[in-house]
Amino acid sequence: MSKQPKYRQVADALRREIDSGTYAPGARLPSESDLMKRFDASRNTVRNGLGVLVSQGLVSSSQGLGYEVRSHEVFKLNASKFENLNFPQNGDAYNTDVTSAGRRPHQTFRVEMTPASEAVAERLKVDVGSTTVLRFCHRYVDDVPWSTQATWYPGWLVERSPRLAEPGDIAEGTTRYLKARGIEQVGYFDEIATRMPTPDEARLLEVGAGVPVLLWTRTGYAEDRPIRCTVTTFRGDLNEMNYEIGTLPGRDENEPQ
Repeated sequence: MSKQPKYRQVADALRREIDSGTYAPGARLPSESDLMKRFDASRNTVRNGLGVLVSQGLVSSSQGLGYEVRSHEVFKLNASKFENLNFPQNGDAYNTDVTSAGRRPHQTFRVEMTPASEAVAERLKVDVGSTTVLRFCHRYVDDVPWSTQATWYPGWLVERSPRLAEPGDIAEGTTRYLKARGIEQVGYFDEIATRMPTPDEARLLEVGAGVPVLLWTRTGYAEDRPIRCTVTTFRGDLNEMNYEIGTLPGRDENEPQ
C-alpha cells in the first residue's frame, strides 16, 4: 500500500494520465463526483489532489466548468541569435523569430519617460533617479500572451537617437536603428532567473496558479559604455530558451532546438 497521502495518489494518477495523453490539452478531467468514486475518496481529498495539478500548471479550474488540461505549445527562442545583426532579419528580432517559426506575432507598445531605479541605474551606469526612456512591449504568439519586455535607455542616448522616445514600433528594430546612428551594440551581458509572477505579471501573461515566470535581463554595450537594459518576462510554461556558443560543425540542423 502506498505511503503517500491519498490526495497525492490522486494527483499522481491523473498526472500520469495527462502525460500519457489519456487527457489531451484542452480535455476536461472527470467530475469531482466521478473521481470520488474512482479513488474511494472524500471530496476534500479529490479537491486537494486536483489542487496539486493546478499549482503545477498542468490543469486550470473554472467555477461551474470543472478542471481542464492546460495547453502547452512551447515556443523555443534561440537567445544567442536574438538581436544579433550577423543573422538575417527582416524588422525586429521578435517578429522575425516568431514568423520564422511559423507562428503569428502581435505586440502592443508603451513609451514613457521614467526615473532610473536602483537596478536599472546600476546596469546603465547612471545616477539613480536620472531620466531614462522606457519602451514597454506586451507580446503575443498566436494571440496567446508570450512575454513582456521592458527596455530602459539612458537620457544621453535618447538625445542622440530621438526615435527611441517616440511611441510605437521602430520597424527595423532598435538595435539596427542605433547602429545607423553610429551607436553599435558590440556585446551584451545576460542574467537569467525564475520566480513566481507578481499580480501584474500574472494578469498580463494570463498565467495560472503555480506557473513561474522566466526573467531574462540583457544589458547591451557599445564600445565605451552600456546603452540599454532590457528585462523580458516570459511565461514559464510556454517558453524554452537555448544558446549556441562557438562553431558547432558536429551538430545536425534537425537536432532539437
